Amino acid sequence: MIIPSIDLMNGNAVQLIGGAEKVLDAGDPRTIADHFGLVGEIAVIDLDAALGRGSNESVVRDLISRAPCRVGGGIRDAGTATRWLDAGAKKVILGTAACPEVLKELPRERVIVALDARDGEVVTEGWTKGTGASVEDRITELRDYAGGFLVTFVEREGRMQGLPMDRVGRLVRLAGPARLTVAGGVRTPDDITAADRAGADAQVGMALYTRAFDLADGFCAPLRSDRPDGLWPTVVTDPSGRALGLTYSSIESVRAAFEMRRGVYYSRSRQGVWKKGETSGATQELLAVTTDCDRDALRFTVRQRGRGFCHLGTDTCFGQLAGFGALDRTVASRTADAPSGSYTARLLNDPELLKSKLIEESTELIESSTPSGAAGEAADVIYFAAVAAHSRGASLADVERCLDRRSLRVTRRRGDAKLAQKKEVES
Repeated sequence: MIIPSIDLMNGNAVQLIGGAEKVLDAGDPRTIADHFGLVGEIAVIDLDAALGRGSNESVVRDLISRAPCRVGGGIRDAGTATRWLDAGAKKVILGTAACPEVLKELPRERVIVALDARDGEVVTEGWTKGTGASVEDRITELRDYAGGFLVTFVEREGRMQGLPMDRVGRLVRLAGPARLTVAGGVRTPDDITAADRAGADAQVGMALYTRAFDLADGFCAPLRSDRPDGLWPTVVTDPSGRALGLTYSSIESVRAAFEMRRGVYYSRSRQGVWKKGETSGATQELLAVTTDCDRDALRFTVRQRGRGFCHLGTDTCFGQLAGFGALDRTVASRTADAPSGSYTARLLNDPELLKSKLIEESTELIESSTPSGAAGEAADVIYFAAVAAHSRGASLADVERCLDRRSLRVTRRRGDAKLAQKKEVES
């Protein structure tokens, strides 16, 4: 699949030819990351840090908070790599620092080894110094320590001359279970398709920035369809992964969805692009689009607005939400417009009552001794916690995103009780 890239210099997104000549300054990388992040991981490379000319750390951290990022540039030791992983980077990209001694200290599945090669020889120091080692040599040496490889064909970088597919196929086989990403030369969506069929991802920069093709073309290029109309079945889910319904997509509808950042699909009954909620007001904010493992179905992750996804007025085409989804929706509706007599409204208007109930129910959960008792008390805690979160502008979906971010940390905190709590327990 496509891996869009953002190369950073002096805080801006840039594109270089051959790693040396800056030919394009795309400006603020944040809006670019918001767009690129719709299709999954993006590669963020701090060129200033890589060249020892400064750092774009604050910008990179901002991008990590906006989109799933694999981060590279200037990572020369395990400590720096770990800090980026703790900051929320999905993966880190190591170049000259990639050696067994360093890689052993990092979670293998979240490490990509970057190999910059000119005519097959690995080069370093801004692509100016040959090492005498081949890409094949380095992959063989490090494939047991890395979750992936990023091979950049320097002689093609920024020149959009196409990928050397004969070499790509050989490197995929050599890398084995480590996923290969190739960069340098992508010219058309066909290059992305060819790389995907060979088992590799294609990192793309210049072609996107110069609009040789757009993000939708690059993302959809590897997709297949077994339908006579060529449409792709599309599962629509909320941010927590709960299915809202099933629809269909075409290249035109995906392109419109990316441009508008909305739920836009192909309507078989209307025989054309369908902008969800255009007449009903039940619009969707588009958060991400992913493909399944067979490249023949899509998943749109959206934030639903209005009364629900289904034309019948229900949350989903399979009925109303249950569990945390139903609780979140109910508390949100009470926060916005609580009916008379609502207990949630009472809690929202009485912070001291809410505080005491949180303490009370947490204590009862601690004191519970049976599975059913623990489940019931935990349900009470979650309800009151949801009300407290919504009263401060946070939803359960925000809580889930926080948990997901924390799961990316490599360095774990001790988690000791705070001093006041320890004194209370000891007394």
